[in-house]
Amino acid sequence: MTSYTRRRVLVIDDDQELQELVQVLLSSIGVETVSAMSAAEGAEILRTPPLPDLVVLDLMLPDVSGLELLRQMRQVEAFDSLPVIILSALADPEQIRDGLKIGADRYITKPYISSNLTSVVLDVMRTGRRKSS
Repeated sequence: MTSYTRRRVLVIDDDQELQELVQVLLSSIGVETVSAMSAAEGAEILRTPPLPDLVVLDLMLPDVSGLELLRQMRQVEAFDSLPVIILSALADPEQIRDGLKIGADRYITKPYISSNLTSVVLDVMRTGRRKSS
């Protein structure tokens, strides 16, 4: 076993083009991605080891909202330290507050600047979850 393990990010978004773009961006910084097109598919990946290092989550999913999935994740102890970045076209300040209150570590609105996404991903993977007191 090597001392280096490649970082892995789960991207949950029903937009195939966005998933491919995020995969290319994260690959350029040495991060592997796993993709899910729905909350149910994302939840299934989360139940199958190994756990990713980070989740990038859209809010508008075809089955369950990303906020509901995040709420469910935060109720499971195994996901308590799993960082989540919301990446969403929903830019309403109330929506952003809700996402952060429920347990997202960062909230990035679409469209986004690619260097901002990669820098936030690297920062969150370095610092881990932001725990509220």
